[in-house]
Amino acid sequence: MKESIKDLKPYVPEEPVEALKARLGVERVVRLSANENPYGTSPAVREAVIDYVTKHDSSQYPDGNASSLRTALANHLGVAETSLVIGVGLDEVITMLSRAFLTDKDSIVISTPTFSEYALNAQLEGAVIKGVPCDAVTGATDLAGMLNAIDETTKLVWLCNPNNPTGTYCSLASLRDFMNKVPQDVLVLIDEAYIEFVTTTETASALPLLKEFTNMGLMRTFSKAYGLANYRVGYLVLSPELVNYVQAIRLPYNLNSVSQVAAEAALMDQAFIADIVAANAKARQGWEACLDELKLHYYHSEANFIFVEFASPEEAKAIADVWLKTGYQVRSGLSPEWLRITVGQAADCEKMQELLKVYCKEER
Repeated sequence: MKESIKDLKPYVPEEPVEALKARLGVERVVRLSANENPYGTSPAVREAVIDYVTKHDSSQYPDGNASSLRTALANHLGVAETSLVIGVGLDEVITMLSRAFLTDKDSIVISTPTFSEYALNAQLEGAVIKGVPCDAVTGATDLAGMLNAIDETTKLVWLCNPNNPTGTYCSLASLRDFMNKVPQDVLVLIDEAYIEFVTTTETASALPLLKEFTNMGLMRTFSKAYGLANYRVGYLVLSPELVNYVQAIRLPYNLNSVSQVAAEAALMDQAFIADIVAANAKARQGWEACLDELKLHYYHSEANFIFVEFASPEEAKAIADVWLKTGYQVRSGLSPEWLRITVGQAADCEKMQELLKVYCKEER
């Protein structure tokens, strides 16, 4: 057994919705704890999946190259098909990157807090994890601090943008300036799982930087805006100099045919994405107005969630319990006084805000 995994605890999934409904005695549970799309999936996905399973059986392996999806993604992004690595969600992509580039003599640099999988996979490979705290007031990623943390042992720098769980966003200009200062032998991986939700700029993605920097990779997922969390599809865009190292350790037939079909259908329905982004932005503004009214500290988000600070861990738990008893599940445990709230549909957001206002009036 690897020494690096001896003290790890198994992942504990959330309680299934049906079990949670039975335990709480409620007819409806709205899961706003995993940043899933509360509006569901494009109708085109259902049609494509039904058509596929009607015409095909499951006795043969899937297309191991995900050829049709690969072509669609390359055309959508304006990149070469050979620059793409398609995985079973970004979890598999992160694992492949860590396995390909990290040893027990290396280190990674991350912002804190951020998505936990970066550090977990580095730990599995025996690498050192260097965390750089975000700005405590604004939640902004400290890019200068991350640059200072890079040394001769650093192999990977992970940047989640917008960042999970803070929701804060680094502009294209700030990322270009950052990349200009990163040593050429350090690979910077920008995780754009939530990039579709950014509304403050027309050019939100770091995609243009791929043409300028060969030591940069870009990751995206179909789990968030596209509403395909159950199908588990993520992908990486990487330079020709590096992409084959990752492809070499990708398991054959890693992505099943139904997931490939679903992702391609979702990608083709950009009108659905535009509607989702607009609805999320409006509901997100409603949350910010509520939190401002209650004078609660939060980080301005460009994602589909908001990270909110309460007076104490006890208060955060109490508010999470108030919401849970009425069927609204949010994410706790990321930081003691904080809750991460996925932005739900308008009526659910309004109900949660009413409950929060009542709590603050009666308990504070």
